[in-house]
Amino acid sequence: MRKKSFRFPSVIVSLALALATLSAPAPVAAAQTPAPDYKPKFAGDPARSDSEAAALGYMRVVLRAQHQFQKQYGHFATSLTELVHSGSFTKRMVDPHRGDYTAGFKGKNDSFILTMTPKQLDAQHRSFYAEDDGKIHADEEKPADANSPVVK
Repeated sequence: MRKKSFRFPSVIVSLALALATLSAPAPVAAAQTPAPDYKPKFAGDPARSDSEAAALGYMRVVLRAQHQFQKQYGHFATSLTELVHSGSFTKRMVDPHRGDYTAGFKGKNDSFILTMTPKQLDAQHRSFYAEDDGKIHADEEKPADANSPVVK
């Protein structure tokens, strides 16, 4: 009859794994991660939900249109209506109601501010802010501004 040998190394590995599991840090808060059912739209997508992806997409279209407008006319558009037909900005996009978000726009000849404010501010519906430098800022606790972290 064959005797079973005691495998000391496997017992140590099992105990080490059990201890590592018990002493592991708490999982990352949901506020820092995308909603479980959200699928990124492209590599490096900073959105945390489909609503955020749509809001960020809208902002990118406005930013590109503003920079094209400025290049063509030597100044920025002072209203969203002026941006119609610049880049891919359409007449339909003038409406500030963008799903779960409302667009805000303040323009001058030499600068502009674009905001996207969610109906409900939470981890998957951050507020966004951008100005003529083209950087998009986000905040999940308050309306985003120039001091909010830049979206990566």
